[in-house]
Amino acid sequence: MSLRVLSIAYPFAKVGLNAAGGAEQILTLLDRGLVARGHHSIVIAAERSQVAGQSIALPADPNETERTHARWRDAIAEAIHTHDIDILHFHGLDFHHYLPPDGPTALVTLHLPPSFYPASVFSLPRPRTHLNCVSQSQLRACPDSPLLCGWIGNGVPLNLYSPGEPDRYVLAMGRICPEKGFHLAVDAAERAGVPLHLAGKLYPYPEHVRYWKEVLRPRLRPPHKFLGVATIADKPRFLAATRCLLVPSQVAETSSLVAMEAMASGTPVIAFPSGALADLIRPGQNGFLVNDAAEMAAAIGQVGRIDRNECRRLAQSSFSAETMVDRYIELFARVSVTGNAST
Repeated sequence: MSLRVLSIAYPFAKVGLNAAGGAEQILTLLDRGLVARGHHSIVIAAERSQVAGQSIALPADPNETERTHARWRDAIAEAIHTHDIDILHFHGLDFHHYLPPDGPTALVTLHLPPSFYPASVFSLPRPRTHLNCVSQSQLRACPDSPLLCGWIGNGVPLNLYSPGEPDRYVLAMGRICPEKGFHLAVDAAERAGVPLHLAGKLYPYPEHVRYWKEVLRPRLRPPHKFLGVATIADKPRFLAATRCLLVPSQVAETSSLVAMEAMASGTPVIAFPSGALADLIRPGQNGFLVNDAAEMAAAIGQVGRIDRNECRRLAQSSFSAETMVDRYIELFARVSVTGNAST
């Protein structure tokens, strides 16, 4: 059965493997997987997005939110009318602003903590509408809702990553913002006596800029380095060469693509047990779970005991993008035919 899937991205972030946001990276992998398997993938996303299927590229201005949402609503209605869509797949935090009142089955993947969404999304009256989580911990954190259909774990393109010879430095990678806690990664690296390399993107939100200027940048003095934005070409090289990845997140992560990418590179991950990170890491096998910068520093001294090839093997068995795509296609097929997400 060939499916016609309309994927709807968050309006204010470009889709592609180089996207900073996890939702955009997952949408990219699903779009590519659908095309590779002979399905028809149509993607509504911001201009300059990179799409394997059919692209409906729209201008999006964060200063004109209502106008942007209206564009998304019009584009969705037109695509449904033109392409005989089997299923709508939403990825944006603001999806409820452009979810059509009726029509094809809609699946919403919740990429962010449940508390980030209005409580009303868990009781939407729209028929044939389902909410999907990306981890067990995220599903456990959701309020009771008949719309919840379970969870499909995120995956990464394993073929892009492979183990290498680790250097002396430790690495942190992600959006530059207070909740990622990168200042604690610097503290841990200094306690352990090793350099920290930080790769990340700084968005022009006032709180993020203030954190960078007042908290993080003053700490990044030699031997520590700021690498800037890591592209899809940079990440495999950075992750394979580092001693370990530090993830000192201050919020409950619904998933962690960078942790999965590190493990796929054979690189251990040292993280706070925030949300899904506690489920991803097997202490002593692919990393360590710690509670503060002091414990993180102590764990840096222990990563040499971890077999990097075993770390890679665990990633292959747990975080494959191919498996993720297959699970989504099975869910798409089931709900588009029956409207029922239960097995």
